[in-house]
Amino acid sequence: MPADPHPIDHGLLAQVPPLARLALAYAPVAARAVWLGFFALDARLARQCRDAREPILAQLRLAWWRDRLGEPASAWPAGEPLLAALHDWRGGHGGLVALVDGWEHLLGEAPLSENALVAFATGRAATLSALAGVTGAGASPAVIAARAAGWSYADLALHLSHRDEREAALRLARAQAVPRLPRSMRPLAVLGGVARRQADHGAARRGDFLLALRLGITGV
Repeated sequence: MPADPHPIDHGLLAQVPPLARLALAYAPVAARAVWLGFFALDARLARQCRDAREPILAQLRLAWWRDRLGEPASAWPAGEPLLAALHDWRGGHGGLVALVDGWEHLLGEAPLSENALVAFATGRAATLSALAGVTGAGASPAVIAARAAGWSYADLALHLSHRDEREAALRLARAQAVPRLPRSMRPLAVLGGVARRQADHGAARRGDFLLALRLGITGV
């Protein structure tokens, strides 16, 4: 049997949230490793920000990733599976620095300002635009920005514990447009649509899988 030309690292796959694993199923086969690298880094940064006892510790960890992503992949240290996976970005990994910057905006004291929430969403959107370039998706940056913002705010609303932050994130999520995404960016449609439904109800709901199926097929 010939080797799979687009293998998935199942160890990394196990580290990403269930919704990201579901969304990954709707990525084009040739782009799944790139999407997985994005999801795995996003999940890693989320854990590092959440679990650090002091903001400075999280900032040091984010700085390590910012430095690595600013280097040529040939300079990366061996032994870090996530860095190894990011070789699939084929030199476009510099676009992931915006994701690191976005997470850093969430390290302030509660309640986070609306500007901090917007900066986080902007970082995710910039990285997803870079992902579209790496995979040849051909999606409009404006469309990606709108859908990435909707996902980011809904995702935050599900995970923020401070009431004012959560309400601000949900208000921002509801204000975002939902333009149709091309087939190559359907994982983002799944992320945004399902996260928004869960944020509106405060938790995962029966029917989320059917919603993901519709979004993955139609993009809206």
